[in-house]
Amino acid sequence: MVIASPHARADVHLDAIAHNTALFAAATNAAVMAVVKADGFGHGAVPVARAALAAGASWLGVTTCAEALHLRAGGITAPILSWLHSPLEDYGAALRSTVDLSVSSREHLRAVAVSAARQGITAEVHLKADTGLHRGGARPEEWRKLVRLARDLETTRHVRVRAVWSHLVSATDPAATRLQVQLFDDAVEIAQDAGLRPELRHLANSAAALGAPRTHYELVRPGIGLYGVEPDPRHAFGLRGAMTLRARLILVKRVPAGSGVSYDHDYVTDRDTTLALVPLGYADGVPWAAARHAEVSIGGRRYPVAGRIAMDQFVVDAGDDNPRVGDEVIVFGPGDDGEPTVADWASWANTVPHEVITGIGPRVARHHVHAHTHQSDEYEESLRV
Repeated sequence: MVIASPHARADVHLDAIAHNTALFAAATNAAVMAVVKADGFGHGAVPVARAALAAGASWLGVTTCAEALHLRAGGITAPILSWLHSPLEDYGAALRSTVDLSVSSREHLRAVAVSAARQGITAEVHLKADTGLHRGGARPEEWRKLVRLARDLETTRHVRVRAVWSHLVSATDPAATRLQVQLFDDAVEIAQDAGLRPELRHLANSAAALGAPRTHYELVRPGIGLYGVEPDPRHAFGLRGAMTLRARLILVKRVPAGSGVSYDHDYVTDRDTTLALVPLGYADGVPWAAARHAEVSIGGRRYPVAGRIAMDQFVVDAGDDNPRVGDEVIVFGPGDDGEPTVADWASWANTVPHEVITGIGPRVARHHVHAHTHQSDEYEESLRV
């Protein structure tokens, strides 16, 4: 059992999720699949799904059947695609809950068909072609066999091919994208020649949904962009950051010049200074690798992280300023007030924003808020004396 910290929290701004979804919907004539895998990229799958559906999404995308069933248990009735499976698993519950399944091989397809036959229902499947990512999906030599088998199984009424889809290698590389579009179109044509009539084709991720209209087809699949991270660092599309990670200082002390800070004294003060202790660490998802470059915001001003980030805490060098116990620290947020963003932390840690936001741990309670909402809770009350 994980106990949430009373000194830190992550605010999830559902108005930002709605804004970002609407931006994607306005950028295309295709339907929008909001990707809410990994618990909505760490933001909370069910509330994010509801906000996205209300703002223009009509599909939801997840990784596993368990994630799809979690959405169904939360009252979500919209179409859901689940795409990462083993042919050895039991698809019964997902099929009974009308979850569409991605299929990348004949072995997978046969397993889905057998499960559907046992249930006496028709499985809606999305056949995945490998157009160059070389991860999931069927390669060209397997693809022809897969679509022929799919057509044969459609005659049993236990399988219906709703869609053909694939994954882009890099939507910010026009040459690579043009090649994948051609390979994808070829795969669709082969499926049609085999007698399949998929109603949907989908290829575009966040970057392609905003910047590569040729990839849109009937459905686009924004993921990281829904959460406010610009998918192409060369362009700003007006997305809004959806998570603010905040904490309260729990200790402030004055130290002399030459004081080593945190493990192994990687950081040594070069003057008399004020150190402030933040009760968050890498167990909570604050990237250990970011320490040498990272900053946080206190009272609207940025301060550097001093020394190594520990499992549960890190230190900030406040210089000659006078922060107090209980002052709020913004680790990252939308950046509207000059605070660091998720993209900043990803750069400091030499990783991707996806890893930062999905890494925020369960000790950090999520609070789902709309604009102008004020919540008084344990976080607000914990240090009031």
